[in-house]
Amino acid sequence: MKPVATRHALINDSRIAHGVYGDGTPVILMHGTPSSSLIWRHSIEKLVGHGYKVHLFDLLGYGLSERPWDPDIDTSISGQLPVLEGLMDHWGLTSAHIVGHDFGGAVAQQVGVLRPELARSITLIDAVSYDSYPSKRTRQQMAAGLDVLAKAPDAEHRAHFRDWVRSAVVDTEAFEAGALDAYVDYISGPIGQASLFQHQIRHYDPIHTMKVADRLGELGNKPVKLIWGADDIWQTPDWAERLQGDIPGSELTFVEGAAHFALEDKPDEITALILDFLDRHRDA
Repeated sequence: MKPVATRHALINDSRIAHGVYGDGTPVILMHGTPSSSLIWRHSIEKLVGHGYKVHLFDLLGYGLSERPWDPDIDTSISGQLPVLEGLMDHWGLTSAHIVGHDFGGAVAQQVGVLRPELARSITLIDAVSYDSYPSKRTRQQMAAGLDVLAKAPDAEHRAHFRDWVRSAVVDTEAFEAGALDAYVDYISGPIGQASLFQHQIRHYDPIHTMKVADRLGELGNKPVKLIWGADDIWQTPDWAERLQGDIPGSELTFVEGAAHFALEDKPDEITALILDFLDRHRDA
């Protein structure tokens, strides 16, 4: 599958794969785990067509970005905030509309609380929050020991995580015919398998979302949109309702027939919701 993060920049001494499309009002799209910027592939053209300049990137330790050998290099949710800040400097942006899915949504929450001047608006799509993660299933996996899991035979690893990622959608047939193998490839093989545990699963720690949980009301100083797959079993809809309750003035839309990877199940509907919100707050 053709990547959308086709440029590379050295940010804080780490190589980050990124992409910039179109001209106009700046929008930054941030993906989550265990995906990549590919999850935005259906949205780019429509956003550009509505006069937005789209900026996206693969999180540090994900997709086509560097997978640091040094375990002291922070690829957690909190560690991605300085990467975003460095990229915004590289892109020449002082602020932008921020859109985040899953872990990208958690980074967006940190932006809204810790660096609010960077965000014109915030859109959270099936975002992790509070102590909503890791799931019971993932906790059980982590209990087996990440070093052990990182050394499992490739075929066994791929089969297990292919099944795991499949559970993030409703329409598994379309997903299997589309991006599923690309996502699995990024987290498999001699680099991807170990990287999944070192750079992603090792940081499935709600300390990063709880550090701003009691300040989420501050996001209400910006326009905030919540978009949620009604069938999300990874981040269940009750988390969306809690977020809406804690963020004054926030809007919430549930998308029927969509699960955690709502952008895979209903890309046109999700993009239309993003555009409707951004268009109403373009000059925020």
